[in-house]
Amino acid sequence: MKTIINTNNAPAPIGPYSQAVLAGNLLFISGQIPLDAKTGELTLTDIAAETKKVMENLKAILTEAGCGFEHIIKTSIFLTDMQSFAQVNEVYGSYFTDNFPARETVQVSALPKNVNVEISAIALKP
Repeated sequence: MKTIINTNNAPAPIGPYSQAVLAGNLLFISGQIPLDAKTGELTLTDIAAETKKVMENLKAILTEAGCGFEHIIKTSIFLTDMQSFAQVNEVYGSYFTDNFPARETVQVSALPKNVNVEISAIALKP
């Protein structure tokens, strides 16, 4: 059985997918980009601001599902420029305190809406 998780506090999907799906006690969060849920505007001032907006979108979905960053077991980070890795990593790391999730970071040629970072996550619901 699966449960669809959606919140107005994160951007609505821009295609045929859900913000997140809860399957058993695993929460699969779709890739989030730096899109503001309230204004529909992209945050593209710099990579740190983009990453913060992505993490806040993830946080909104986690909250809706009754989870927090401490419940994330795996993330995937997609960057259009690996030179941004250190800045992204600094912002990303500020959302975790310990017991960090598994992760991969890959460079891609393009992302939706021409953003520079997208992050997806898998969490274990308590």
